[in-house]
Amino acid sequence: MAAYGYFLSCEEFSPSQLLEQARMAEQAGFEALAISDHFHPWNDEQGQSAFVWSMIGALSQVTSLPVTTLVTCPTVRLHPAINAQAAATSAVLTDGRFRFGIGTGEALNEHILGDAWPEASQRMDMLEEAVQVIRELLTGEQVTHHGPHYTVQNARIYTLPEQPVPIYVSGFGPQAAALAGRIGDGFVTMTPDADLIGRFRSAGGGGKPVIGGLKVCWDTDRDRAVKTVHRLWPNEQLPGELAQVLPTPRHFEQAAELVTEEMVRKATTCGDDPDEHITAVRAYTDAGFDEVYVNQIGADQRQFFDFYRTRVLPDLPRSR
Repeated sequence: MAAYGYFLSCEEFSPSQLLEQARMAEQAGFEALAISDHFHPWNDEQGQSAFVWSMIGALSQVTSLPVTTLVTCPTVRLHPAINAQAAATSAVLTDGRFRFGIGTGEALNEHILGDAWPEASQRMDMLEEAVQVIRELLTGEQVTHHGPHYTVQNARIYTLPEQPVPIYVSGFGPQAAALAGRIGDGFVTMTPDADLIGRFRSAGGGGKPVIGGLKVCWDTDRDRAVKTVHRLWPNEQLPGELAQVLPTPRHFEQAAELVTEEMVRKATTCGDDPDEHITAVRAYTDAGFDEVYVNQIGADQRQFFDFYRTRVLPDLPRSR
């Protein structure tokens, strides 16, 4: 059995729109919220990119749902010590309902200060050290750390939640899944890949939660929905490591010129057939996910939430 949440896209919607979506998600019966953490959108058509820590503070005042970052890169753009303080404050504001989803990041967001963008193996080493620093700081003890990637000097976090902040580690390949199993309190991945989950569990993931999400586009006109996805999120269909290494929205726009509407139609759930939406979500629960977050692409948010409240969520197996 799984829990179902709504995925707030900071890249596509303004802060006020995201807050309204959070309210509607809770009213529709979603059980949790996830929120992206970007400095840039993937392309200019998406057009937004709010600061996630401000958004979490605002969300804490308008909803009682748990909030998870999907995902923050705690290694380059912001030092792990600053991320630790942000996570601690977020957990306090949400009364302990915050989970810190983290990953190795994308050049799109992390190169902005002029830092070199490391190769994947080094990014994983940096993430492991960052988790060590963050966990030490979240104890509330004074921390001094001199590691290969990070230095912390006489740092102590004073505003702390009653319980440690869970750290969920993202991974899209076997090495990253194994790292998540070893250092994470849970695993984040975005495709319903049972083999990848097995890799996470065999590497130390055991019974830890697995969470992930998918994008859909509800619309009464399937063709119009496909065009909406193709206009706003063609980057979802880019292969391999492009999402990790392309540095600007313009580069993503150039690469996305290779993405066709037919590719979108085959890969994304579009339209208003509840069975198709239910099947798409159940692919994740069947693969072993504990939490599945759904994101609606495009402007038809209220209609989407009404549709899921009445036609989709009641027919999904629930955790409670």
